[in-house]
Amino acid sequence: MKNNYFILYFLLVIVISCNNNNATKESSTSLSKDSLTSYLTSANNDQLSYELKKKYNQKAFSIIISQKNDSLNKVNLFKVANRYYNMNDLKSYFETSKLILERSEKSLDTINMAKAYTYLGDYYGARIISDSAYLNYYKAEKLYLRLNDNYNLAKTLFSKAILQYNESDYFNCEINIFKALRSIKGEKSKDFLYECYNLLGILYNEREEYTKALEYHNKALQSLDDKSTPIEFQSKATSYNNIGCVYLNLKNYKEAQIYFEKGLREQNLFIEKPKLYAMLLDNLAYAKFKLKLPDNLNQFYRALKIRDSLKITSGIIVSKTRLSEYFAVKKDTVKAIQYAKQALDLSRKSNRLRNILETLKQIGTVDPKNASIYSNEYILINDRLQKAERKMGEKFSRIEYETDEIKVENTNLEGQNKKLLLIFGSFIILATLLYTIKSQKVKQRELLFKQQQQQANAEIYNLLINQQNTIEINNIKEKKRVARELHDGVLGRMFGIRINLDSLNKINDESGIEQRLNYLAELKNIEQDIREISHNLNREKSELINNFVAIVANLFEEQKKTYPTKFIAYIDPSIKWDLIDNTVKINLYRILQESLQNCNKYAKAETIKVEFKKLDNLSLLLKISDDGEGFNVNKAKKGIGLQNIKTRTIECEGTLEIKSKKEEGTSIIVTIPIKKIPKPTT
Repeated sequence: MKNNYFILYFLLVIVISCNNNNATKESSTSLSKDSLTSYLTSANNDQLSYELKKKYNQKAFSIIISQKNDSLNKVNLFKVANRYYNMNDLKSYFETSKLILERSEKSLDTINMAKAYTYLGDYYGARIISDSAYLNYYKAEKLYLRLNDNYNLAKTLFSKAILQYNESDYFNCEINIFKALRSIKGEKSKDFLYECYNLLGILYNEREEYTKALEYHNKALQSLDDKSTPIEFQSKATSYNNIGCVYLNLKNYKEAQIYFEKGLREQNLFIEKPKLYAMLLDNLAYAKFKLKLPDNLNQFYRALKIRDSLKITSGIIVSKTRLSEYFAVKKDTVKAIQYAKQALDLSRKSNRLRNILETLKQIGTVDPKNASIYSNEYILINDRLQKAERKMGEKFSRIEYETDEIKVENTNLEGQNKKLLLIFGSFIILATLLYTIKSQKVKQRELLFKQQQQQANAEIYNLLINQQNTIEINNIKEKKRVARELHDGVLGRMFGIRINLDSLNKINDESGIEQRLNYLAELKNIEQDIREISHNLNREKSELINNFVAIVANLFEEQKKTYPTKFIAYIDPSIKWDLIDNTVKINLYRILQESLQNCNKYAKAETIKVEFKKLDNLSLLLKISDDGEGFNVNKAKKGIGLQNIKTRTIECEGTLEIKSKKEEGTSIIVTIPIKKIPKPTT
């Protein structure tokens, strides 16, 4: 009996929870243009066929899906989902609701996330997947609590209560209804009050607390006085039916008859709610049957016919069970057993354990021969039902607990992540600070080294300049000495010979000829003296020119004396060192010095070779090679020695090439363009 009024109530709740729009009266032919609004309107037009409504809804969806993911977009998607629900296209309803949830999560839209969870809860509720429905409602509840949205929080709690009622978790169902009532307190929501009071009435009737059941059903009726609930919902007829069911359980069949008749007198009941009409008609027939009033069989048959046409399995089971009871009283055992078996077969196919229990109880009464068999099955199914109800109640509690645990874990993880982020950030800042300090120190050291290097270069340059100045002074002194020798010696002698030769022009005898020959010999001596002076000047100039070569030669001699390694050196004699800038010479000398030092310290070579070559009158090449251990050029640390070689090469605008392999030796090749020293202007 309880199934009769609950089925009607459950459908009523689903309709309300999905916020169905009223059916429009406009025909599809009135559409003047293809637009989102017209598609949504046509998709909700009950005068159109299912195929047409679905087509219009798909067109609306194709427009919405291409739009920007904003609040208006989600509102339109909810409209599409509602229309799928109205068409009983649960698959499309689920997919659309899932899409809304994904878009809401992506845009961090908590309001629409919560609403999407309620839609998914409605989907699983309609599919009788209670645990999944409960999980989604619970997620929505938590979001509405955060948003302080009391109205939607109350509706979500109410949806949870319905699930708990369906699974016979009456205690928690009652708790959630009162939570919903407390949440909605003070708000204009008479329509919602009706739903809560009505469910409480049904709940207390099930728990056999009939006084409370009547109290809350009457409260539900009173909440309808302001007509806040649409008339087509037939809420009054629903309440009359539920009150009548309470009186049936109280065995007050006369009062039950009165309320069932009141419900049947509601206007347009058969048109708007044929299912409720059939329920009231069947309940009225049963009340009359219990009162032993005539003309109730036709009402039983009519109610069964309506239910059969609507394919309401649970209603058909109730009708056939009552017909079996009716014919058992009328002593028509064949029909009583026939209807009882039909009801039992249907209940087994529906796999609703409570329906099976009711039909087993009835068939055991009308078929006493097999009563023991039915009784044993009844006991087994009753145990199964109790275990299933207990298990589902525990599952609901576990869902809340595990969801809260996950949230606590997420909160803890967030806290840990924040701590880790803080520690990591502090570490990064500290590392950056240390790196900056170290970099500054390195830069300071590099700058100091460069300053020292520049100072050393300046000193060397000054030494070379001083040396050059000394050479120039010596040159001047030598020139003066040569000038004195030429003036005082050679020129004097030549002047005397010239005077004597002039005097001999008057003497033509043999003594004159002999004197001339003597003077000619003296001229030869003077020529020889001049030649010797010239040779001395050339030798001194060569020594001055080869001064750099002499410095390098001293370095080579030191190398040979200090280290046992075989040393080979070659300096191209065609190189005109006097035309090469002093800075280049200094850098070449330092590069050579550094390279030899590296060879001596690390190479462990048997032979070291140094070459100075001139390339096409355009560049000068310095090559230092050894046959030592070698190293991996790519992996080797950039030591200060190699850095100095590179820096000096760059200062000379040259190129550096380092070739080395393990066990194959090393070669350093420095190529520097020759820039001639400009000739001094006179």
